[in-house]
Amino acid sequence: MSETTRWIDLEGAVNARDLGGLPTRDGGRTRHGRIFRSDNLQGLTPADVSLLVGELNLRHVVDLRSTPEVRLEGPGPLTRVPEVSHHHLTLFAEGGRHTDVDADVDADVIDADRVLPWAERVLDEELRVTGFYYGYLRDRPDAVVAALRAMALNDGASVVHCAAGKDRTGVLSAMALEIAGVTRAAIVEDYLVTGERLERVLKRLRASATYRDDLDARPADYHLPKAGNIEQFLGVLDDRFGGVLGWLGGNGWTDADTETMRARLRD
Repeated sequence: MSETTRWIDLEGAVNARDLGGLPTRDGGRTRHGRIFRSDNLQGLTPADVSLLVGELNLRHVVDLRSTPEVRLEGPGPLTRVPEVSHHHLTLFAEGGRHTDVDADVDADVIDADRVLPWAERVLDEELRVTGFYYGYLRDRPDAVVAALRAMALNDGASVVHCAAGKDRTGVLSAMALEIAGVTRAAIVEDYLVTGERLERVLKRLRASATYRDDLDARPADYHLPKAGNIEQFLGVLDDRFGGVLGWLGGNGWTDADTETMRARLRD
């Protein structure tokens, strides 16, 4: 794993990286080897499993894929490793038929009274994706809280993943980094890093019938992570709840949970 790029080089996944090394608002850095993020993991090779479990001490997999995705694609080889615990926590707000690779929103997500007070603005793509991201929190707050708690477990490293490792994984990673006090600029940059591997991510997903139709419905550039998507998502939480911690506090997250996450990610 490169200390400068944070990529974890795997044969069976292309968007795996460490959330360590990111600057915090008080001048510190997040810790390496604690929380990883990735695209889907069912294609991991024996060498990948050995690296993750043996060398990187992986002990928890937080799988954000939907139940249909898991059924169609398979749970992956890490489910056969006794040292690794699995936390399947679907967010149920995926676009297309099975996945988040075509981030889109239903009309009720854009209802000003229910969700987005600024929905009367022109509906550009960034607002559509922001509403889609907020749908995770609206539809499954229990899963969001449980996923963050699982990511922070301290008996080994954890990895959070979905299909592409961009949208669902990006939202949960951003929330974890906010809890840890990472600068907003660094959170946005981490979200954008997936763009470096997007061509490889799309090629991998197109090899599966589960994702191919959703992907082919849009041009490749549509799938690029855009700074405005995650900035607006976090901005909505800032404006409506006083930030990520404000929203979490209203959904069962405790001060002890915050301290646990910070202890996991902070120097």
